[in-house]
Amino acid sequence: MNAVDLFMNNLISNYTSGDVSVTYVAAILTITCGIACYIFAVYRMVTPKTFYSKNFNISIAVTAVITAAIIIAVQSSIVISLGMVGALSIVRFRTAVKEPMDLCFLFWSIAAGICCGARMTEVACILSAILTILVIVLDRLPVGKASMILIANLRNIKMEPDFVRTVEKHCRHYKVKSRNITAENCNLVIEVRVKQEYELVEKLSGMDGVVNVSLVSHDGEVTF
Repeated sequence: MNAVDLFMNNLISNYTSGDVSVTYVAAILTITCGIACYIFAVYRMVTPKTFYSKNFNISIAVTAVITAAIIIAVQSSIVISLGMVGALSIVRFRTAVKEPMDLCFLFWSIAAGICCGARMTEVACILSAILTILVIVLDRLPVGKASMILIANLRNIKMEPDFVRTVEKHCRHYKVKSRNITAENCNLVIEVRVKQEYELVEKLSGMDGVVNVSLVSHDGEVTF
């Protein structure tokens, strides 16, 4: 047996753990299940009902348990770890995560599973506690009010200066986003930030030459 064979046998023996018992695996996976259920509850609490997906929430909790099982298997044998790398390298996930918060919870679940599988359950518990406080505190912080979209149809382009001056008097912020001019009328799309919405619409609709006025809210970014 040459030096290379001795090195490989020593390396494999160091990365092969014989003390992985059923009790140990059951204990680790039970702790991981508890943390996964905790993540499930936190995600359900902070996610609005309109965008909540129970199937996605279940997948987040299950991901933590699967990750912990993978880490336990990788620790038990270097051969399994190499095979796991090869198997996971051919997997392709094409489901787009639309909400950034969903991606944060997904990484939280994976990190908790890795910590539990690596026998660092204390790190997983502390991480879950810190992330819970961080998510709840940041979610409760007040944010600026999103701007609204004012859509107006004017009979003549010459009416635009008076119309815009009226908007300026009643709004803290305004910006003309679109101007569509035809032979018969003029369509304006203005981004506004206003508190007294009804008074603004009433004032603008009462102007001569204004065909109709609409004030629409949107879910875009907040303009400060």
